[in-house]
Amino acid sequence: MRKFGCLALLLVLAAIAGSFVFIQQWGSAGPLERNISIEIAPGTSLASAAEKLEKAGAIKSASNFRLLARVFGGGEGIKAGEYRLPAHLSQSDILKMLQGGKTLQRFVTIPEGLPSVMVRDAVMKADGMTGQVAVPEEGSILPDSYSFQRGDERSAMVQRMQRAMTKYLADAWAKRKPGIAVKTPREALILASIVEKETGKAAERRTVAAVYSNRLERGMMLQADPTIIYPLTRGRPLGRRILQSEVRAVNAYNTYAMTGLPAGPIANPGRASIDAVLDPAQSNALYFVADGTGGHAFADTLEQHNANVQKWYAIRRSRGEM
Repeated sequence: MRKFGCLALLLVLAAIAGSFVFIQQWGSAGPLERNISIEIAPGTSLASAAEKLEKAGAIKSASNFRLLARVFGGGEGIKAGEYRLPAHLSQSDILKMLQGGKTLQRFVTIPEGLPSVMVRDAVMKADGMTGQVAVPEEGSILPDSYSFQRGDERSAMVQRMQRAMTKYLADAWAKRKPGIAVKTPREALILASIVEKETGKAAERRTVAAVYSNRLERGMMLQADPTIIYPLTRGRPLGRRILQSEVRAVNAYNTYAMTGLPAGPIANPGRASIDAVLDPAQSNALYFVADGTGGHAFADTLEQHNANVQKWYAIRRSRGEM
């Protein structure tokens, strides 16, 4: 009788020890030696996911993982998507990640002022998306960072970017300042693209918008250098100085050879440039030129502007640029 009692006690202790090891395996560091990405397709079962995890080296045993998941996983299903598994992630944390749908977030970033030919470049280079896409209409893309998952269509991504611009422009137009120079959302978009290309300094964006608004209202040429470049490169960097023949060229974009706005946007402007055009600074300025600090010197009269130009030339001479 005593022997039977001792045997039963040993069996209980062995079961407790086995359970402890079982639980410890669930929460302890996994065998994965490096960070990896793994994709769980829609409709994948826990058993199939476990096999994939074992093959990738994230867990030691698919059968053990399934058993532990049934015991400790709460019965919740796993979700499809691409997952980034850090090295040595425990089986417990792997299941939590799959059940919580904490998928790997990929991003494609469109900077403010990027022309549409380069938007297409960025979308086509985005690793993980599928399909081809044409160059979007200039000015139709809202610059931002857009998340996507592996397998998403590039065409769907461009449509998202365009919907974002359509919505933002409509909302901003509804809040525009009364009496501004631009009369339609399209005109606002065109002028915002010029402002975007003329200055990267946030503090002066509304003043640059005011200069061009004042010129529009007076029937003056805008004389914006980026509008000369756009027909030549479709917005890509020119890589050299503008030629005098290009300044004189007559086309639908060159604002040195025409009054009013160009035929269309010359880039994809960001929110701040759109806002600046729809609420320009209170200013009588009609001219601006670089001031050597990354910003611009503004002037109300041609005489003041010429003086600022001479100061800029002096700076360039001191730098050995002239």
